Amino acid sequence: MTDPQRKFPPYERHVFICLNQREEGHPRGDCTSKGAPEVLERFKHLAKEKGLKPHIRAQKSGCLDTCELGVSVVVYPEAVWYKQVTVQDVDEIVESHLLNGVPVERLRMHPATPGDSGKHSPIGNA
Repeated sequence: MTDPQRKFPPYERHVFICLNQREEGHPRGDCTSKGAPEVLERFKHLAKEKGLKPHIRAQKSGCLDTCELGVSVVVYPEAVWYKQVTVQDVDEIVESHLLNGVPVERLRMHPATPGDSGKHSPIGNA
């Protein structure tokens, strides 16, 4: 049974971090061996620290089918995909994309199209 006081949808942004694992030596590699668990923990830490938990959810995902591109992260609902994300990149993604609505272009897997302003709603303005 759902709580009648709970507002839906429950999150403005959903951040999925690939934690896929493949056998050692696989030609595509996997995100877990490239640091995905630490990336996930940093997203969770910052969400709590910055009071974003009611607005965003950072969680592990299964294979996003892009492990050869490093730690893969996708932010919904805008479907911004990031590649080669490191723990050091998480602060920038949170600050720029999640808080201010501006995706981090240098990490985007699929760059913005010419007609795309690149700007998305900041948290709290869903």
